[in-house]
Amino acid sequence: MHNKKIGFWEAYSIGIGGMIGGGIFAVLGLTILLSRGAAPVAFIFAGIIALLTSYSYAKLSVRYPSEGGTVEYLVRAFGNNLITGYLNTLLLAAYVIMLSLYSYAFGSYASALFLGYELELAKKLFIALVIIFFTVINALGAYISGKAEDIMVFMKVGILLFFSVLGFLTGDFSKLSPEHWESIIKIMTGGLIIFLAYEGFELIANTAQDVEDPEKTLPKAFYAAVTTVIFIYVLVSTVAVANLTYEEVQKYQDYALAVAAKPFLGQAGFVLIGIAALLSTASAINATLYGSARVSYLIAKFGALPKNITRQLWKNATEGLVILAILTIIFATTFNLENISIAGSLGFLIIFAGVNLANVKLSYYTDSNKLISFIAFLMCVISIFVLIGYNLKTNPHALESSLVVLVLTLLFEISYRFFTKIKLQKFIDWRLEEREKYIQQAENYINKISTEIKKNIPDAEVYLAGNFLKKGKSKAGHINLYVFSEQNKDKIEQHIQNIEKKLNLPYYHPFNIKILRKSQKNELEKEHKKIT
Repeated sequence: MHNKKIGFWEAYSIGIGGMIGGGIFAVLGLTILLSRGAAPVAFIFAGIIALLTSYSYAKLSVRYPSEGGTVEYLVRAFGNNLITGYLNTLLLAAYVIMLSLYSYAFGSYASALFLGYELELAKKLFIALVIIFFTVINALGAYISGKAEDIMVFMKVGILLFFSVLGFLTGDFSKLSPEHWESIIKIMTGGLIIFLAYEGFELIANTAQDVEDPEKTLPKAFYAAVTTVIFIYVLVSTVAVANLTYEEVQKYQDYALAVAAKPFLGQAGFVLIGIAALLSTASAINATLYGSARVSYLIAKFGALPKNITRQLWKNATEGLVILAILTIIFATTFNLENISIAGSLGFLIIFAGVNLANVKLSYYTDSNKLISFIAFLMCVISIFVLIGYNLKTNPHALESSLVVLVLTLLFEISYRFFTKIKLQKFIDWRLEEREKYIQQAENYINKISTEIKKNIPDAEVYLAGNFLKKGKSKAGHINLYVFSEQNKDKIEQHIQNIEKKLNLPYYHPFNIKILRKSQKNELEKEHKKIT
């Protein structure tokens, strides 16, 4: 009860905010050039991989709630070896690429918005400025709270939906008919280059310890976020294809979406989409710098998340932030957009293949359908080969940055581990390790908690529910206790906080205590058991 729990809407908007970042604004043009009229199909193809992978994430985050997220699951499945260490370093590199892509998109749109056209020098200046700005904001310890992020998410989604609805009035939809489609390989490649636009749903996993009723909330948030984003991307790409000529896409590919708004909204549409792009990319830069990249950096440096650096103390951890910012500025100003997005997509496809395989291996503990995660793993692997194969044939130069990223991260991992003797810990997040100990001794604590509740709240009835009850402790990441009482909810919460103190339970303990009215008991009767 120590910290305010995150509900479904917050978790959902973290996922959507993570996905609708710079991806759709930066690489929509590339996808249209590759898939032509089949651009919406390309988005569906990439979305299916994301949706299947979110199944693995949903199952793993419920069973192993940890701020370590992706890396924690790889370590749980494959142990702390060179490969898991390498995948964490690759994840860090992939986040730097994401930041580069977001800031590149920010630079393109800012230049087009303020100057009316794209000027290379101005674009690079805007790229550097936006990264420096958010680095300073993060270094001061200020971070955009969940609520502000929610507002930004709803604003950018609102603008994209508004754009799509109006675009249906002016578009030439014959351009989407199959005779305007490219070959299946080109459509797949179009989808894979923008696979980056779906990256971000995995950020929900990092919040798993703070989620209310995680067994229900987490899967719902994952699936709802990914399906919403697939829907928005298909809608936006449909309208963009219908409202743009290929010459326009070719000429304005870095800010194609803003140009697509011109036929039906004129200059105002261009400005509106430009503002949405700046908002989206800015919020994505902030969230990535603050959250995921920081976690990855700390794991790379210490082999685990250190106990003394909590989320609020980020202002003391400026070293990682500065390194990330410098790397991002170098990447975004020197690499070509297409090369950056291929390198980023490859990085995330490799990592997601690893996470899907981790869920196959841990399927007994996560209570998963092995086949779903195995299909997702295969789709990631096939996609890696398609993306490499297509670019080897048509644009080998575009793969150079990918090779640089893959080789440098491996060399860094080998030399860093060799010289520092630091390796990944058995548990990335020490809180998860302690939670696991509490789960092993759960019966003892359940009885103590229940006795104390009844002592303090005479009319209370305490029930056990969820995976712990139905599937046993090896498949439980949380222990759900329902307290039914007619007393004042705030008063009961106060009692429960006192009980937690009395039993010395830390704030990250696995007992998920939910307070309900007695009238709600009947509808939940089937899924819980009274503790006598």
